[in-house]
Amino acid sequence: MPRKAEKPDETEAETLQTKEHQHNSDQDDIEQLNRMLGEVLTYLSDDEVEEIDIEYLLKNTEGLREWWDGFRERNRKSIEKEIMKSLGSLPIKELESIREQIKAKT
Repeated sequence: MPRKAEKPDETEAETLQTKEHQHNSDQDDIEQLNRMLGEVLTYLSDDEVEEIDIEYLLKNTEGLREWWDGFRERNRKSIEKEIMKSLGSLPIKELESIREQIKAKT
């Protein structure tokens, strides 16, 4: 019985190398998230901090602002769906107000 031909553009070694690179990338992401979480929790647990300043955290925790912006963008679709679902139950006056706000921004 003839063997299944390998993909000409990707060998087994390249596949393993790609998987290892992805694993290393995932590990780097986990380490970065652990570092950021540690910095945030250190800030939050500081007894001298009387008021939590999110902007301070975003500015002074390396990579946090970029992560937060990406997180918000990835969740954009779910926010849009949530808004769409709620529009049906809003009174016309509120819908018109929303339309005016959108027109003002465009």
